[in-house]
Amino acid sequence: MTEQIKHAAQIVPSARQLAWQELEFYSFIHFGVNTFTDKEWGLGDEEPSIFNPTEFDAKQWVEVCKSAGMKGLILTCKHHDGFCLWPSAYTDHSVKNSPWRDGEGDLVREVADACREGGLAFGVYLSPWDRHDERYGTDEYNNYFKDQLRELLTNYGDVFCVWFDGACGEGPNGLKQIYDWDGYYKVIREHQPNAVISVCGPDVRWCGNEAGHTRDSEWSVVPEELQDCEKIQEDSQHVDDGEFSKRSNSRDENLGSREAIKSKDKLIWYPAEVNTSIRPGWFYHSAEDDKVRSLEALLDIYYKAVGGNSTFLLNLPPDKRGLIHENDARRMAELGQVIRTVFDQNLASGALAVAEESLDDNHNAMRMLDGNKDSYWRPREGTERAVIDIDLKSVRTFDTIVLQEHIRSGQRIEKLRIEVLEDDTWKPLAGCTIVGYKRILTFDKTTARQIRLVIEESRWCPTISGFEVYNNEGNPTS
Repeated sequence: MTEQIKHAAQIVPSARQLAWQELEFYSFIHFGVNTFTDKEWGLGDEEPSIFNPTEFDAKQWVEVCKSAGMKGLILTCKHHDGFCLWPSAYTDHSVKNSPWRDGEGDLVREVADACREGGLAFGVYLSPWDRHDERYGTDEYNNYFKDQLRELLTNYGDVFCVWFDGACGEGPNGLKQIYDWDGYYKVIREHQPNAVISVCGPDVRWCGNEAGHTRDSEWSVVPEELQDCEKIQEDSQHVDDGEFSKRSNSRDENLGSREAIKSKDKLIWYPAEVNTSIRPGWFYHSAEDDKVRSLEALLDIYYKAVGGNSTFLLNLPPDKRGLIHENDARRMAELGQVIRTVFDQNLASGALAVAEESLDDNHNAMRMLDGNKDSYWRPREGTERAVIDIDLKSVRTFDTIVLQEHIRSGQRIEKLRIEVLEDDTWKPLAGCTIVGYKRILTFDKTTARQIRLVIEESRWCPTISGFEVYNNEGNPTS
């Protein structure tokens, strides 16, 4: 083990990153003038008068999210067209000049209040690219953008996330903007210090595509240079051609392996978020009412994202009424029902666990079964391989195992396998590379009492804070 690997093993998340990761699954809401023009990207010349969601109900949005088991909601407060869903003091291009609520409405406030009432975390998306504002392309625009950030961050309660993309095209004057990222971050840290800054930001990393593609080995400890990837204008999205949402960066399939980090000067904790839409588009289009992703497809992404050391940001685009369409709402309820059913009964609750080595009694193997995220098993420093036996106390049938590292101590596991005891012989059942915050392993149904966890490779010394066993009777994909 090199000193660099030991160092990598001790890089840990910030408090804001940890709180964000524990949300696991949350929604994106794309809503605005594009909803009424049937476009994905507005041109910036749309009249505010077209915005009039006569049946708008923020509580319906929240209830749909909660039915799926989501724990947060991020609203597109301003997309590339520049239209603001709150009555900003810095532009007339907003809801205050629309017929909705007779120009007296504040959609951001209604959504933020509904989230708070419903127990969801509230986050904001604000597009730096503005195809409407004449200041775009000048220093004055950066000041305008920061003023709008201050409005959103000081008038709507706690914000868990500020989500930036790097889209950077021309404004109405033909100019492009040099974004003052550091200035934007300073405003956010000043007014919402507990909020993560995502994608074009220092806290949360984009997974690299909008297709729902996930990596088999998603490391949270990666080279620092990745923080700048989405901010490079040449690599940002300029054209609404549908291809960007399909792009998967397979050349960057493993960002944090020993090989990937060996020549890097600085490593950071920069965890991944998987984002995609329930429909082909990000905004609502009636032509896509029959193109809602299947339950099986959504479950597959959920298992690979939440169960692959990422979070899952799923877009739900409200329609012209201001409601999440019935087809989408129905699919969310189905998804939530399956997730709740699958993970309802932990068969390892009350089990016995014994490790061949533990640091001390406060870190023995039973700690990974106690349901306490703050307690964990670990061996002595320098022990990179380990074996833990779990006795379920009776023969059980199962097809899912959920593992969690104690990421407050770092991400360390590189490879493991699961075995079961059959006829006095340990037989292989499943395996994976990284674990991180959470790893969900699925396999054909098996029946056994004894399970063995074999950690084959790790950095410095591994930790396990959670080990759960389930039988997926409610999962249509099992």
